[in-house]
Amino acid sequence: MVKIGLQFKATLENVTNVRPVGEDFRWFLKLKCANCGEIPEKWQYINLMDSVPLKGGRGSASMVQKCKLCARENSIDIMRDTITPYNAEDSERFKTMVQFECRGLEPVDFQPQAGFAAEGAESGTKFTEITLLEKDWTDYDEKASESVGIYEVTHQFIKC
Repeated sequence: MVKIGLQFKATLENVTNVRPVGEDFRWFLKLKCANCGEIPEKWQYINLMDSVPLKGGRGSASMVQKCKLCARENSIDIMRDTITPYNAEDSERFKTMVQFECRGLEPVDFQPQAGFAAEGAESGTKFTEITLLEKDWTDYDEKASESVGIYEVTHQFIKC
């Protein structure tokens, strides 16, 4: 079992507390089989709501799948207590946003999509329904009379 952290990095403009919202938030990943190295072309998602039992009664995971190439059963689980917001002071630095417990699967790519939220850094204005698919997001904070944004979103994976 390996723990892998997804580190998030972005430039924040007048926002803080960027975070995934809800148990149904979808983490879109490309996953590599650690046994044979196969990486399927399509994006797969995992979320906190999904729980699949592991063979042999060894608990459960967010996703259990059999590799199409080597037929090995692999799993990945979101470590619920590791989900952390990305704040204004983290801007332009990598910060671990979530950790995954991996058994035979290794995340190799992440695609941020819908389901993020943030707050105005000074005003506390709530911004919900943020989509980061384009790696940038902009809006206007009426309370603070200033533009807000999340720019140049990127990521990396690290072993924890």
